Amino acid sequence: MSESTLDQRVNLAFESPGVATVTLCRPEKHNAFDDQMIALLTRAFRRVEQTPEARTLLLRSEGANFCAGADLAWMRRMADSTYEENHQDAQALAQMLHTLRNLPIPTIVRVQGMAFGGAVGLVSCCDIALASVDAQFGLTEVRIGLIPATIGPYVIETIGRRWASRFFVTGERFSAQRALEIGLVHECFEGEALDIAVSDLLDKICKNGPRAVVHAKAIVREVAGLPINETLMEHTSRRIAELRVSPEGQEGLKAFLEKRRPSWPPLTEAGET
Repeated sequence: MSESTLDQRVNLAFESPGVATVTLCRPEKHNAFDDQMIALLTRAFRRVEQTPEARTLLLRSEGANFCAGADLAWMRRMADSTYEENHQDAQALAQMLHTLRNLPIPTIVRVQGMAFGGAVGLVSCCDIALASVDAQFGLTEVRIGLIPATIGPYVIETIGRRWASRFFVTGERFSAQRALEIGLVHECFEGEALDIAVSDLLDKICKNGPRAVVHAKAIVREVAGLPINETLMEHTSRRIAELRVSPEGQEGLKAFLEKRRPSWPPLTEAGET
């Protein structure tokens, strides 16, 4: 595994076995993003998706703040641009968020300090979100006459319509504790405990069957909100049967019965492409 600096703004690293780390590297600008950073993040996420060794992705940032949202210079530039240019710009952000949200491997986001505007979209697109107890969140777009439109579907999916209805229109900041209560983050930690918790989760995921983890993530989205009927029962029965007879499933069951750690076959040998 190796490190690859895509740009001074975004770093992609494959440091630990199975872990791809994408880092926002503009601490002097509170990791606010612009069109260039959006393009770099899209590129990083796509590269992770194309890397078979990547078992999970960690999204983090340098400095005191996770991400302050949109860069002011970028906002000034877009204010002077045409509708068509603004539309294309918004589509680029939408594509970046869609790429992150639909990565087949589990995604973890580590949040510290400020996480405003589009940063809440990044958090919402990840499967697991851990935050420092002093983190601050906010969907602040309405304060400057805008709306959280592009990030909206992901935020609403994560925190629900009721809380979105409040925070979209008030633009108010809210604490990590509130973010925990509404489901935006899973847990909050003090000091070094945050990094310990992140490392523990990454370790847990990478010890599991790589194919099983991918399918476990997929099944949540496949069945969420569907009625439990014969069609769904048949679908889930087929899913588990396929995994039981797969090389990975066979190895996992044998290792459990033999009371040893499994030696997982590569994804390509387990029937993945």
